[in-house]
Amino acid sequence: MEISIKVIVQDTFTGIEKLVSVAFSTFVAKPVGKEKIHLKPVTPLTEQDHVEHNLASERRKVRLQHEETFKNLMEKSSKFEDLISDEEEGTVSTRGTSVQSIELVLPPHANHHGNTFGGQIMAWMETVATISASRLCRAHPLLKSVDMFKFRGPSTVGDRLVFNAIVNNTFQTCVEVGVRVEAFDCQEWSEGLGRHINSAFLIYKAVDDKEELVTFPKIKPISKDDFRRYCGAIARKRIRLGRKYVISHKQEIPLCVHWDIRNQVSLSDDNVEAFKKLVAKSGWEMTSAVEKIKIYTLEEQDILSVWVEKHVEKPAHLAYHLLSDFTKRPLWDPHYVSCEVIDWVSEDDQIYYITCPIASGDKPKDLVVLVSRRSLKDSNTYTVAVKSVILPSVPPSPQYVRSEIICAGFLIHAIDSSSCTVSYFNQISASILPYFAGNLGGWSKSIEETAGSCIRFIENATDDGSISIF
Repeated sequence: MEISIKVIVQDTFTGIEKLVSVAFSTFVAKPVGKEKIHLKPVTPLTEQDHVEHNLASERRKVRLQHEETFKNLMEKSSKFEDLISDEEEGTVSTRGTSVQSIELVLPPHANHHGNTFGGQIMAWMETVATISASRLCRAHPLLKSVDMFKFRGPSTVGDRLVFNAIVNNTFQTCVEVGVRVEAFDCQEWSEGLGRHINSAFLIYKAVDDKEELVTFPKIKPISKDDFRRYCGAIARKRIRLGRKYVISHKQEIPLCVHWDIRNQVSLSDDNVEAFKKLVAKSGWEMTSAVEKIKIYTLEEQDILSVWVEKHVEKPAHLAYHLLSDFTKRPLWDPHYVSCEVIDWVSEDDQIYYITCPIASGDKPKDLVVLVSRRSLKDSNTYTVAVKSVILPSVPPSPQYVRSEIICAGFLIHAIDSSSCTVSYFNQISASILPYFAGNLGGWSKSIEETAGSCIRFIENATDDGSISIF
């Protein structure tokens, strides 16, 4: 069974309440004999009950596929080894963050069965993890979240519990600390053979004197175990990212602008400038690296952006010619069923009507977007900016769910006369999240597959832009 826990603190003088934390605990009923206890299903009564019931089902799916997803992501982690060796200066080792603590389980620490309270173990784990994080940041770290406390076995009164904590990796303004707990009874202690009863990963942040978030230094793995923990932290972050956005179900306020022919030059220029700002943002974190393709993500509060970088063995001007013509997009992108020009604004700006396949729900999605392409002054860099607009002549259709692209596009940069780097950026909206969610969580390869299709599409084209069948 899943039980939700919400902690709220109230100021008794003002009556103001603040949400402290939210957690979801999974329990199993302990049988008297050997047979399993089957619990009665919960029947939702209200609309809110149905929402919570569906979210619990989504969380259960994520939990059940967590181990397999993590294993698959770790199998691809060897791709990071070469990238880590090329990291810039300023990286640090985590060896100085190792902390060990030993606790003796006394009667006040256990329930009437003699088993140690789970909450007591969690409190001890937080203490040792906080010390580990403070050794890296040289400040007072604040616990941000906990990644799946999993109790693997019980401990009882009289056991010695050994807690080992160490920093695994840092992600801009947060740090992951891994904690492993082993239990020893008297005989096991003398033999040095403990029982692994718990593991958890705690995420911390820190603030400076100005109450601003501290940016942590990047980690440099030294040993094979360091590298394993380093890559494991990246995999868990990716799973957390997918889990967060899959089960958030947030409603989004539309940000589309109304297309006005009187301001078409200004709206087109704003489209390009917004895309340039997205490209120029700092703090991107690599989540995947496979052959010619690298994937990065950027989280800013509740805004998620994705950057897919591709190496293409064709000239930049050819890639620009092919990718800026969105009528060709369905030839390589499975997320586009059709794409037609509905307003030829200028030579470099067009408005397209796009239909997409069903991703979740019972209806396909459609889009009305402004595509603005520009060749920068150095002639080696090209941009294709994309943003949704509202066009009165194309109202929402009952056959489709009208979706939105907040800010997206391609940045194409020439490496030499015969190759280029194609980067795709997308500030993800709730309406297009279903097309990205599985990949963000690590249980799908849709982004890599689409990027690979894009590379083949460009590389199989002739120099005059003709498309060959592949």
